[in-house]
Amino acid sequence: MTVPLSRNRDYRLLWLSQACAEFGHNATTIAFPLLVLAVTGSTAASGLVLGTIATAQLVAGLPAGALADRWNRKRVLLACEAAQAVAVGSLVAALLLDAATVAHMVVVAAVLGGCTALFEPAEDATLAAVVPEEQLSAAVASNGARTSLGQLAGTAAGGFLFAAARVLPFAVDAVTHLVSFVALAFLRVPPRDTPPAPVRNLGPEIVAGLRWAWQHRTIRITTLYAALLNLFFSAFYLVVIVLAQRRGTPPGEIGVMAAMLGAGGVVGALAAPYLQRVLSPYVSIASVFWVLAVLTPVTALVHGGYLIGAIFAGMALLVPTANTTIVTQQLISTPDELRGRLSGVLALLTGVAGAAGPVLGGLLTAVVPGTTAVLVCAAGIAAVTVSVTVSKVLREFPRPRVPVAG
Repeated sequence: MTVPLSRNRDYRLLWLSQACAEFGHNATTIAFPLLVLAVTGSTAASGLVLGTIATAQLVAGLPAGALADRWNRKRVLLACEAAQAVAVGSLVAALLLDAATVAHMVVVAAVLGGCTALFEPAEDATLAAVVPEEQLSAAVASNGARTSLGQLAGTAAGGFLFAAARVLPFAVDAVTHLVSFVALAFLRVPPRDTPPAPVRNLGPEIVAGLRWAWQHRTIRITTLYAALLNLFFSAFYLVVIVLAQRRGTPPGEIGVMAAMLGAGGVVGALAAPYLQRVLSPYVSIASVFWVLAVLTPVTALVHGGYLIGAIFAGMALLVPTANTTIVTQQLISTPDELRGRLSGVLALLTGVAGAAGPVLGGLLTAVVPGTTAVLVCAAGIAAVTVSVTVSKVLREFPRPRVPVAG
């Protein structure tokens, strides 16, 4: 008899450890651009720091996937949490000594991005190992709720913590990674069909992962659209934060504004099991793009962090349903020995967009008015939405199995 997901010890450890870590991560994410602006006054420097996180993910993405397939995945998870705790802890020390520099923040951002690149494929593959296939869709949806909760609580807390003291969001982040490390130390991962082994020739293994993703048309197309959307939305996200700061919005209100993405995601995650039953995969995926295409330009007309936050919540409502549909299909259709590399390939493509997005947003806010920058991002999202709407591949996207309750 299959153990209900709510009583699966190892899944709960994995979920709770990352709920803690994501809270700290999101507090740092919202505080980083505010810190750079406070130290330098440069929006381009803010874009550089955020872009460094995504660039590090991009550079490490492909080898990280191959390494996650070859190394002991639990040890990978532990090493990543330890490295992030040390990196953020060093920034805490620098802030306490009034010695923080942009160069130091770029180094910390690079460590965070590299560890994220290695952690994600190891976690994805571990998830499929500790959860039965018939419960995988429910687990993916629950992880989506976890991410949204982290976005909601972490970004809201990050803004207020930064307003109280610049060092606080980063101190909290360091502690949460330490707590996650301890929780993951008790995780039990079932033995793999292909035992961990030293990496002797990384190139061919990376190529095998690229070939797998490229040959599967559904994976290839959905990843391309996700990358394009990530490019324009990550640029838009930074533009809105800078615009709010220029308008005199208090840091705490900016934190709440950004946290509303998480609030919408939490509501969307709760609704995802029902929406998966009533919406076709094509509708659930295309709806995300259409909602963003409609709501993004509206933010150029709205003043006030709380009102923009409400728009953010609306943008996030349908994302969990689409993500659950896509990720479940990817995990089920990919052999265990390739799951890490698949995640690495996906991280590469979305990482390109994630690296370019904040840099694009920073440059836009430096050369054009904030409202114009918003409309440029909105135009990019609208163009991608049109392509998604007419995509034959998405219209034929397979429906995932109905998740088992528990």
